[in-house]
Amino acid sequence: MHKEIITRFNSLKEKQLSIDITRGKPDLDQLDLSNKLLNISIPTTSEDGADLRNYGEPFGIIEARKLGSELLEAPVENILACEQSSLLLTYQTVLSNFLFAEPKPWKDIKNPKFICPVPGFDRHFMMLNDFGIEALPVPLHEDGVDIDAFQKILENENDIVGMLCVPRHSNPSGEIYSDINLENLFKIGSSFSDKFLFIFDHAYLIHDFLPSKKQRPLWEIVKETGVEDQTVITTSFSKVTFGGGGISFVATSGHSLELIKRVRTTMIICPDKINQKRHIEFFKNAENVKNHMKKHAELIRPKFEIANSFLEKLPEECGTFSKPTGGYFITYSTSKAIATKVVSLCKEMGVLITPAGSTYPNGLDPNDSVIRIAPTYVSQAELSDAMNVFTTAVQIAHFDLEV
Repeated sequence: MHKEIITRFNSLKEKQLSIDITRGKPDLDQLDLSNKLLNISIPTTSEDGADLRNYGEPFGIIEARKLGSELLEAPVENILACEQSSLLLTYQTVLSNFLFAEPKPWKDIKNPKFICPVPGFDRHFMMLNDFGIEALPVPLHEDGVDIDAFQKILENENDIVGMLCVPRHSNPSGEIYSDINLENLFKIGSSFSDKFLFIFDHAYLIHDFLPSKKQRPLWEIVKETGVEDQTVITTSFSKVTFGGGGISFVATSGHSLELIKRVRTTMIICPDKINQKRHIEFFKNAENVKNHMKKHAELIRPKFEIANSFLEKLPEECGTFSKPTGGYFITYSTSKAIATKVVSLCKEMGVLITPAGSTYPNGLDPNDSVIRIAPTYVSQAELSDAMNVFTTAVQIAHFDLEV
């Protein structure tokens, strides 16, 4: 068997592949689903008479805020309609609290810390690093955050100001937080401090490609547990229409809402209202958005099936892999500390994988085992080549073969 693996490695190198599966991006067919947006005709005013061409409406046009209200199932008065991505709004949330949080801005705390489930989204860790905020890793289970570990961190660490996570189809391992898990997080976190901030990057709110676990609307649980002022939920159309060209939404309340409004009033003045109106004319309502996402699912699902078909053929002793029902990623966890070597071998065979360690704070996976695979952007043929490379690399590293 080992000789066959080495032969395959040499054959794949000779193909001189150049395939990039580092980032979770829609493919060209997915982007084409929204091409009518490029030529859509819109009026020059919003439904309440605001001129879309001029300054004004700093928190989004009313019809866009209503759409955000439908999607996040939160009152429209708690919704801002913005631009770009949920990540941008997440960044602005951290920025606003860093500068203006009460009773003390985070910048005046000696060593502010955030609890972050791992494996997690590399951009979240990069963002916290920008502010000098330490990310404290907490393990993820199938139903969400390890509650005992979460509580223990709160008991043993100082200067914790909040937590940041992706609660549905978690990036990169695909977990869907259970309602009980979310309720426990809210109760424990708010008991620790009434200033503890929950930030939920709900990037994959409507991105199921297989039947998925039911999850109550976050805002519903937020309201029941009385943490509206301590919770910020963001989502966007970045993987619904065009990357960087969609609308983003935030749901929050009280002081948290006022802080975001404060930084956005200075920073943005007003969002791209013309683009917001285009999206409203294109979708009309949340039901049409969800129907649009079913078309995405039809295009994405076969790629995950291809990736799974290769991973299932790996010897069980090599590791385990996630089987998400939505989102954009698969996580492979090696049984030995070889993730860095696997990624390096893939590169040698012409396939770029997200760097090992990137799913942990400061790029340091303590077990050097977690690897993120992003199967969506490349063609099915390219993905098959990439997965052939990946599974070959895993076996070479696991069995410590000389190549």
